[in-house]
Amino acid sequence: MLCILKQANIINTHTPHSKFALGIALGILTVFLGSTVAAAGKHLTAQVHISTIVLAQYLICFLLVLPWCLRQGRRALITQRPLQHAIRGVSGCACFYTYYLAMQHMPLVNATLLRNTAPLLVPLVILVWYRTGIPSARLLPLIIGFSGITLVLRPTLDGVGLWDLVALSSGLGLAVSMVGTRELARTEPESRILFYYFSISLLFVLPFFALNLEPIPASALPWLLYVGVVMYITFIIYTKAFSYVPSSILAPTSYF
Repeated sequence: MLCILKQANIINTHTPHSKFALGIALGILTVFLGSTVAAAGKHLTAQVHISTIVLAQYLICFLLVLPWCLRQGRRALITQRPLQHAIRGVSGCACFYTYYLAMQHMPLVNATLLRNTAPLLVPLVILVWYRTGIPSARLLPLIIGFSGITLVLRPTLDGVGLWDLVALSSGLGLAVSMVGTRELARTEPESRILFYYFSISLLFVLPFFALNLEPIPASALPWLLYVGVVMYITFIIYTKAFSYVPSSILAPTSYF
């Protein structure tokens, strides 16, 4: 992983084509690592409350980024974009919370499939965020994609299942997080983006953890540690990828 990150810094001065290829490769690596975390999360939902998984994830990530913060001092945390950091932090945390919650009540594959509607939702988020129209060339793929979502949801006269909607909301949270990450990556260094993301997400999930406080079995501790450490690595790669490739292009790599 460290070699990949060093490569990312080296190739930063190379051609745009090299940056594009690297961004796509990092996006695919992010998906692979995220999938292993999802499997671990599915295993953990039978042992601990959802808020415990999300809290452990962001607490470990926060502790890992803290040494950077202490070395750099307060000046490294000064930002002119607090609102964008807040939107990215809350949407990202909500994405994981609803994702783990959905997979507790439905198969992992189904929850992941609905979470991966994010690439289809990215153009709509961009439409609202930047108030720019959707290119006509993308309309047909979007229509086909949303038709696919309808087939997956299998709506009946009684409506759509609650947990299907929860999983789908995870995709929306991920889409907002993707666009927010790309927007912040234009001007903010990766470490600052990650620090605010972990901090805001940790504060966001703390009340849920306090309301559902329960003993954590020893058998769950290695899995919680794995989720936190691997997600930290994933977030670093994820943020780096968005500094090379636009969110609307990088998002479909999640289907890998």
